Amino acid sequence: MVEKNQFEQLSDYVWELPPHYDARMRVPARIYGNEQIFDMAFRDKSVEQLVNVAMLPGIVRYAMAMPDMHQGYGFPIGGVAAFRYSDGIVSPGGVGYDINCGVRMLASAMDYEDIEPYLEELIATLFKVCPSGVGEDGSVRLSDKELDDVLERGTEWAISKGYATRADAERTESYGRIAGARADVVPKRAKERGRPQMGSLGSGNHFLEIDVVDEIYNADVATAFGLRPGQVVVQIHCGSRGLGHEVCEQAIRALQDAPRRYGITIPDRELVAAPVQSAEGQEYMAGMAAAANYAFANRQVLAHFVRQAFDRVLASKVTDRDLHQVYDVAHNIAKVEEHAVDGKPMKVVVHRKGATRSFPPGHPDLPAVYREVGQPVLVPGSMGTASYVLVGTADGFGETFGSTCHGAGRTMSRNAAIRATRGEQVRADLNRQGIVVRTGSLRGLAEEAPMAYKEVDQVVESVAGAGLAGKVARVHPVAVIKG
Repeated sequence: MVEKNQFEQLSDYVWELPPHYDARMRVPARIYGNEQIFDMAFRDKSVEQLVNVAMLPGIVRYAMAMPDMHQGYGFPIGGVAAFRYSDGIVSPGGVGYDINCGVRMLASAMDYEDIEPYLEELIATLFKVCPSGVGEDGSVRLSDKELDDVLERGTEWAISKGYATRADAERTESYGRIAGARADVVPKRAKERGRPQMGSLGSGNHFLEIDVVDEIYNADVATAFGLRPGQVVVQIHCGSRGLGHEVCEQAIRALQDAPRRYGITIPDRELVAAPVQSAEGQEYMAGMAAAANYAFANRQVLAHFVRQAFDRVLASKVTDRDLHQVYDVAHNIAKVEEHAVDGKPMKVVVHRKGATRSFPPGHPDLPAVYREVGQPVLVPGSMGTASYVLVGTADGFGETFGSTCHGAGRTMSRNAAIRATRGEQVRADLNRQGIVVRTGSLRGLAEEAPMAYKEVDQVVESVAGAGLAGKVARVHPVAVIKG
């Protein structure tokens, strides 16, 4: 069992366990966070999981955990690790079940005063057109051929169907399409689950929020992102639904024997892996990319119906109802990227498990509209707290392969949250804060109670203090839809 005193404190926000802690470790294990967040990491098995990641073949630099870290499957949630493309591995446990769970932000020309009289009607309409809940079907029905098109083209499919604009694609990570996706490797059961769910939120920590910008920290970058105080914005948080879950589930089963066949030593069965360049590794990467493309398209379809809902409710009441996309970021993904390792360029597979890409100004993968300032990073809090918009930095890119936190991070399991509170109480508490709530499940509301999460302010201060991303703006919720 790892003890806190075995870590070395490198700065106010960086803690490192040297590889001599266990001879199987190939690199140090790093935790990012202030002292309180560091202490919280030892309440579950996430530190042990991070140490296990440091033992995997081909890992470079460090095994890292962001300030929102907590226990996950295989990797800790908030875990980041890069593996050499030449002789490293890819692990489904380093990506997760909800492949490309991510966040999209839409910004408006409206102030809160413009929509306040119509807020109840607006959230009721959104609740109807953006289905949420376990197993809930979406608003779009796909044929077999259309589903394959979604899996291989992502946002490009959405553009072809009128659900997206070219500007939406530009303001989506990887332009909403991961290269190398193959529909033919996606299991039949995954397709059966995903076909009816396009345009749905799902359950768990997924949400749709109407927020208001209440703080600007960097005026120049905020202006570049199209953000200003008092402005109404919308956040959409969801992923690849049952399709992504099934892709992960079947990949974990298929790879059970891969470590033995390829001579890979893994410290935990949840970290089953295959060499990146093996047939099994390439097949998983192709299926994961397809699920990621589904998730990009899913959030895009939801954005389309959000825009329609705003038009329907606010027609003749508000003149400018346009919702332009700020950005869409992916969590739970493994991506082939080039980074400097020991001063030399190296092709690596960066696993971000509950972590967000955070690229700096000037990076060629960013769209022209953001290249001078850096990539927008969206960090949602819990239902009753603020969310943040950050921006990628050069220091963060060099240290964490351009990665940062993805949210507040849980402090309490879902079962523990249900034991600690009731959905009715959570709804009443949020209503007292002036937050309108719509949910299909009071149990689900209890699972996602604000008390079950870390203070997002502390998480963001740790990220900013460590130089992994810069603070741009803060928003607070006025209406929330939960599955």
